[in-house]
Amino acid sequence: MNSYPAELLVQLAPVMFVAGLDQSPASSTSASNAPQSPGQSQSPPPAPLKSQDSFASLITRLRGALQSQRKVAIWAPERTRAFQMILVGKDVRFPPRKLVPPEDLAYASAHSPLSPLTPSSPLYPDGLIAPIWIRKHTELVPSVFVLFLRLFEAPAIHTRSPLDPPDPEHERDKTEEERRRDTDLSAEIAARKKTTNERGIKLTVVLLATRRMLDDPSLDSRLTFIRRQSGLDSRAALFVLSPVSTSELNDFARSLQDALYEPALEYYTSHSKRVRRKRNRHSQSVSSYNPPPLVSMGVPSTRPLRPEGWTVRYEYKMACFAEFRGEDEVALKHYQDAYATLMIMFGSTAILPPRTKRWAEAKVLADAINVKITKLYLYNHEHSLALSHHNSHMRRFADFSRGWGIGEETFEYWSWMARQHRVLAELLEQGSNSSLTFPTNSPPSLTASVTSSGTPVELDAVRAFGLNPSHALQHPGHYYYMAARCTEARRERFLTSEGISQGTSAAPGYTNEKKIDHLTLILELYTKSYEVFKKYNSATSQGRLTLWIAYRIAHTYYESEKFDVAIRFFERIAKTYRREKWKHMLRPLLSTWYSCAQKLGDVELMATLLVEMIGYAQDVDESRTLQEDLLAILKSSVPVSAGKPLVVDLKESDPLLDTMLVFWTPEVRVGEEAGFQLSLATPTNMDLSALPIDSVTITFSDGYYPVVLRQSSPTDGQVADRVVRLVKIGKVVPEDEDEEPEKIFADLRWGPGERLVVSGSISSETPKLLTVASINVVLAQNGWTIEMPHEPCISHEISTLVPRWLTSLQPSRFLQLGRSDYSSVVVRHRPHELAVSLSHQAPALLDEEYPIVIDITNVDERHLDIVVDVLLQPTEEDQAAQYIVFDNQRSSGLIKGVRLGTIAPGVTATKTLCLVGSGAPGDRMLDISIQSTSVQPGSTSKGEDDDVESRSSSSLSDHAVIDSCEKLQTIVIPTSRALTATYDVAYRRSKNAMPALADLSTVEDDFWDDSCGGVAVVTTKIECSAPCGLVVESLKLHRQDNPRAKVLDCSSDESSDDMFPDEYLPGDQFCNVSRISLSPREGQVWGEDKITGPGDYEVVWRSILPDGGRGRRSITRFALPTLMIPQDELIALLDVPSFARLHVATPIYLTVRNQHSSRSANITVTLDLDASDAFVVAGLRNGRLPILLPGSEEKLSWNLIPIECGHVKIPRIKVMDIRRASLPSQGVGVPNTEVDVEGDAIKVVDVRADRNYEGTEREVIVRLKFLSKMVRVQYWYY
Repeated sequence: MNSYPAELLVQLAPVMFVAGLDQSPASSTSASNAPQSPGQSQSPPPAPLKSQDSFASLITRLRGALQSQRKVAIWAPERTRAFQMILVGKDVRFPPRKLVPPEDLAYASAHSPLSPLTPSSPLYPDGLIAPIWIRKHTELVPSVFVLFLRLFEAPAIHTRSPLDPPDPEHERDKTEEERRRDTDLSAEIAARKKTTNERGIKLTVVLLATRRMLDDPSLDSRLTFIRRQSGLDSRAALFVLSPVSTSELNDFARSLQDALYEPALEYYTSHSKRVRRKRNRHSQSVSSYNPPPLVSMGVPSTRPLRPEGWTVRYEYKMACFAEFRGEDEVALKHYQDAYATLMIMFGSTAILPPRTKRWAEAKVLADAINVKITKLYLYNHEHSLALSHHNSHMRRFADFSRGWGIGEETFEYWSWMARQHRVLAELLEQGSNSSLTFPTNSPPSLTASVTSSGTPVELDAVRAFGLNPSHALQHPGHYYYMAARCTEARRERFLTSEGISQGTSAAPGYTNEKKIDHLTLILELYTKSYEVFKKYNSATSQGRLTLWIAYRIAHTYYESEKFDVAIRFFERIAKTYRREKWKHMLRPLLSTWYSCAQKLGDVELMATLLVEMIGYAQDVDESRTLQEDLLAILKSSVPVSAGKPLVVDLKESDPLLDTMLVFWTPEVRVGEEAGFQLSLATPTNMDLSALPIDSVTITFSDGYYPVVLRQSSPTDGQVADRVVRLVKIGKVVPEDEDEEPEKIFADLRWGPGERLVVSGSISSETPKLLTVASINVVLAQNGWTIEMPHEPCISHEISTLVPRWLTSLQPSRFLQLGRSDYSSVVVRHRPHELAVSLSHQAPALLDEEYPIVIDITNVDERHLDIVVDVLLQPTEEDQAAQYIVFDNQRSSGLIKGVRLGTIAPGVTATKTLCLVGSGAPGDRMLDISIQSTSVQPGSTSKGEDDDVESRSSSSLSDHAVIDSCEKLQTIVIPTSRALTATYDVAYRRSKNAMPALADLSTVEDDFWDDSCGGVAVVTTKIECSAPCGLVVESLKLHRQDNPRAKVLDCSSDESSDDMFPDEYLPGDQFCNVSRISLSPREGQVWGEDKITGPGDYEVVWRSILPDGGRGRRSITRFALPTLMIPQDELIALLDVPSFARLHVATPIYLTVRNQHSSRSANITVTLDLDASDAFVVAGLRNGRLPILLPGSEEKLSWNLIPIECGHVKIPRIKVMDIRRASLPSQGVGVPNTEVDVEGDAIKVVDVRADRNYEGTEREVIVRLKFLSKMVRVQYWYY
């Protein structure tokens, strides 16, 4: 941006002049000269030096605090109440507004010294705007003037005693002196106030005083006097500051700016209004504008500024004043209007003739306005608009330049284009250092081009996903790069015009252009672009454009004849280009690199680059030319390091020869020969017949002598096929043999498309991978030895890498191999011969150790060491559990490293594997790995146990090295249940009395109350579901009582010894009955919680084998079922004996229980005795029980005397809850209504037949019928 005046580019802010901080206040010295009263003659003299030093320090810190508030910058998007503060002297003068003083009568018609209408103005007569006008408002004329002055303070009085009264005479003298000093101070302020009022500038005074003065009661009156005498405003015009800390000074500076910001805005607003009025008057007088009169010859023409120029001038001024106020939108609008009018003026050569002074000034102004508009767009994060305006500016002036005769063929055009790109880059760079962020410019994913219905969108819509790079704002590196490219074009045009201008008149600006160091400028721009690109490079871009910029830097160094620096750049860049195969970019780089080496005279580097360039040759002529250059170097020079070969690494570059290694088979056994063919060929666009290739060395894997092919031209009598040549080398000789390899000669000259096939065989006595490690092509000439290592399977882009086997030489025929591992052969041991047998009797039963016998027979001729791994695959069945037992190891997954020892040929080893499944039936899958290792007969296996783990987990290649094999067996074993259990649960209500509500024993730990839970009768039916018979040895209930349930008794406790052991066939069943007492918690009575069964059954059994034998002892466990709680609120339990004797009193009992959690019950009991009843009753006939609280019960009893024999029914007992019943209304005037007052009937349960079953409806009915046969006397109750 140094090409433009800084005033036209900086961000404008309100200007504040600060005066009075350039020297120590004079009042500090005069204080010591103040008159003293006679009473003070004996007091010690004052110490003004300390006070003076404190104020000097205050002034120094004030200067630093004020100057640090805001720095002048081009990029400043923050809109804060900050001023551009300028320290000035007290006697600073403002520039005159007009050339004549205000007292002159011509003052009204006079103009500003910078007006185009003033003859002495630099803009006279047709200038637009000058940078000095902006300098006037940023450096010479402020919007606010702050004046720092020292407030007079009389010296302190040091009395002898604090009790001494004040001296009236001294106080009077002090007051008079303060008034005199305040009057002088007010006069000084009034003088400055007069100059600021003339310009409409706000004047603010800051008085410096000590902290002692702030506590003086006369301070307020003195300040009021000073304000009135000097004519200061009542608002933000007078401040008092005492020596404070630096942080407090910063706070003072901020508060001072906040207080004066509004007056500053008013100042610039008034200027804008004044300029707007001028613009409006000018626009109204445009129609009466007359051209200037003609002047006589010899008198210079004074053509005034045209109306368009005045519009530009006024719009630019209003934009600047809006920028001073911080109104970016208003400033942008005025800048755009000024720019649009400028474009109209540039469009007419009559208004702005090209190559004139005013034309050049207008171009600079247009460029500066463009920067302003672009910057304001960027402030608002409108990146597209900013870039669009900048591109439009460049496009418009490019069109104007062609009309001015400054087109693309001139260096001036490209100089201006480079300047525009650089200005934008510098602006973006300054913004990125602050708060500017750049858009990602990533197009949307192409996967979004498919609609929700799955149909692709139209092609035009897909094209819309693209993004034009010229329409997307990018980081500054791109624009530095464009500036460098334009500068290169500028240099080219300058060199062209320099050749044309020899002997002729030079183009305008040619003299200045000769002073420009173009190459230094290009290097500067490329270097900046390179640094910015490295900063913004992402992991996905891989810095390819950065490398291209580095290449342009190297090329510029080459143009600057700094060849050593260029070579260092080329070395770093070529590494990446070779690795990423950027051949089209690598070819010109190598050519320039070679030119640098030629300039430096580095023959070894020249030879190295020529060899690499031959590999990248595009056609036969180019390859021959490069070979001639290489031969010229080899013949005319000697290597620097004599006796040491020059190695040219072509690993990442294009090779000289296309190489192809093919093995006939992918795998051979130890000692077996593997045939191979190595093809060395040149592509059809390359001729290597002139290269002095001395030998080709073929290096195999470790342990073999390399095969060396020596150059030998064919004899005259030999008829050779030049296209395909075959060289048979026989068997490759291992290094452990005493036989030396024979010398092999071949024709090592290749024309375009010629091929040399090297055929041979190789074998190994140990397992390994055989391949060709490298192919070294050696050039020898005049003491030069150049080695060029090649990889076994590489080719040029023009060649197709297809594995082919030469089957016939005349005619040439090839057989294509259809496998991927053609370039190597694997040597393996012979596989081991093992016979594996897995014996078992399916199906397996749950909870049984199911034996699987593994028989391994060695049918090989070698001694084999056997290791077995067993993997139990997870089952897909829910609630299924399983594990295996093998060689005293138990696991639910993998058991590895079980050794069977060394097995001699013909010997069989046996191991038994046990599978145990439980939970759920289903298939169990086992993977058995049998690993065998060949060992020497008679060798001990000590130490091999330590290596079992490593051998069991070795890979296939490791097995091949140590003569190991692995055999896999998979077995699926179906598993079924041996026993199944079904439960029938019946619940009986307890006849035990409920505990009293205040019974403290209920909180004890061992308290047991089954009055709410009752007793559960669990009938367990166990059925033999195995496909074979079982021998059940025992059945036992393991009690696991818990706080809510306990087992009372069980039938197996008494009858188990009589029933077992016994044999059960499939479908046989046996039962067991247990009684469980339930004591639920208080919250479980009405909740849905269940009680865990207090125990489980243990069944010990053995399976009956097909041969009549018995299997292994197995144990199956069945847990007692979860139990429910009877859900009763109000219940009546009737206890009646089963039979009675005639004429003998028989008691019956009725217990009414309220088991509700919170509601009481109002119970009535009615016994209806009919004349036909066969009983005489003694007891309550009809009555109401006491209120039953929740958790309480009441018990009633009757004596029944039978008077008849036979099956008779007891009297009817009716129990009602009348809590929610209401009585009929008896009010006056209320109609009588019938209301049901009986309440809710309560269920009466006979405790003898109380059964609640869990099961199907059919099962309940069968049990009820069975129980009815056991009742001797039947009763009915309602």
